[in-house]
Amino acid sequence: MMRKLLMAGIAMLTIAISSCDENTNKMGYSLTSDADRFSLIPDTFIVSTQSIKADSVLARSSYSYLGRIKDPETGTYITSDFTTQFNVLENEVNILFPGKGNITSLDAGGEPIATSCYLNVVINSYLGDSLTAMKLMVEELDKPIEENKLYYSNFNPEASGYIRNDGIRQAKLYTMVDLTLSDSMRTVRMNNNYYSYISIPLNKQYKAKDATVYNNYGTYILRTYYQHPEYFKNSISFIKNVCPGFYFKMVDGQGVMAEILNVQLVVNYKFKADGKEYTGSKTFLSTEEVMQTTHISNDKGKIDSLVSKVNDCTYLKTPAGIFTEVTLPIDDIKKGHSNDSIISAKITFQRMVDQNDRTDDLLNDATELLMIESDSLYAFFEKNSVTNNRTSFLAVYNAILNTYTYNNISSLINHMYTIRNNGSKNWNKVVLIPVKTSTVRTSSYSSATVTGINNEMAITSTRLVGGSQNSHMPVKISIIYNQSK
Repeated sequence: MMRKLLMAGIAMLTIAISSCDENTNKMGYSLTSDADRFSLIPDTFIVSTQSIKADSVLARSSYSYLGRIKDPETGTYITSDFTTQFNVLENEVNILFPGKGNITSLDAGGEPIATSCYLNVVINSYLGDSLTAMKLMVEELDKPIEENKLYYSNFNPEASGYIRNDGIRQAKLYTMVDLTLSDSMRTVRMNNNYYSYISIPLNKQYKAKDATVYNNYGTYILRTYYQHPEYFKNSISFIKNVCPGFYFKMVDGQGVMAEILNVQLVVNYKFKADGKEYTGSKTFLSTEEVMQTTHISNDKGKIDSLVSKVNDCTYLKTPAGIFTEVTLPIDDIKKGHSNDSIISAKITFQRMVDQNDRTDDLLNDATELLMIESDSLYAFFEKNSVTNNRTSFLAVYNAILNTYTYNNISSLINHMYTIRNNGSKNWNKVVLIPVKTSTVRTSSYSSATVTGINNEMAITSTRLVGGSQNSHMPVKISIIYNQSK
């Protein structure tokens, strides 16, 4: 019986095998229609690049910058000054200072006084020698710098009439590391981190706009609070009625550029509580919620000369210097492929690692590089845009390969081909701009989402392979077409 079953099974298997088509060459096609068949075609095209001058950039940044440093490539000095206002939180007016009757630091007439007042410029990072002597001047603003306006890096508050002629003018000599202070006094603690800072005393006699004289600026703040608490109800009221802000200007020294985390306006006083006397302190902070501007000055003539005469590479120089313009060969890419789709368009920009006779000490390289259409050079930042991976893209510097890579700008190629007849001479051009991004994470496992993109305001300098007299490998864009069958 088992022998009969075995023979039957073998016979059925033989029939099944003989019924199959031994030719499997078209097996894949049996699953798709003719319209779905395609082939991939790779190709490369040469891209032209040139340096272009960036006269000024939108000075909107999380940080301000203060200092003067020599650019080794141009031999000129870059100077950065800034203004800031101070933030007052809503609904905190009743807890800014103790009740007037509890203040124990009093003048001869029994009126409250501040024991001292300081501006602390908190340093996030710096470029240069930590022991280089620098000198700044703090000047009181005469009026608030208007909100809801755009301020570029060439905005000069002095030339624009914002400085109070008879207001505070306080000079300060400083170094990044103040050796006159003990280790414990050299830093301020914020968010579990310690930062060095520049402290500027405001303890001289102060004359307000109404001609009232106070023993120091802190006393002016303290007494204004008790006389007009409504002025402290929010930032707008405080800036308009009490303190429009300060201008921090470089006046001497060179060799250091500092990135400023924030500025603190500190008012110290004495008060009593539970029958005891204590020392109190109120700190007003500059934050992103209030107006801050950065003023950059450099030698425009040297920048012009570098752009026009140096063609064996292209430059990226910040904060306000040089960008790289890229002309994409859109017509060549599309020629003969009008019915094909582009599924990949990859372009890599190589940083030049060899030094040249213009510098023996290159500055920091740009970390993040924005690619946008040339005609969007200003509008992108003015509208607070972020990249959409259609007409704007980000690349991050690869320190191992010394490259900035845009892995797929195919949507940009298609977009440019569509608008080629719109009348703009820049229809096929993009600009590479060093930027600093802001990101958020919804959880520790999620990837970072870019929430803001601003011009890089720190001093950086990068040379890219390219230019009209490029002696290196040409800049190329690699295309992969999907050719329908």
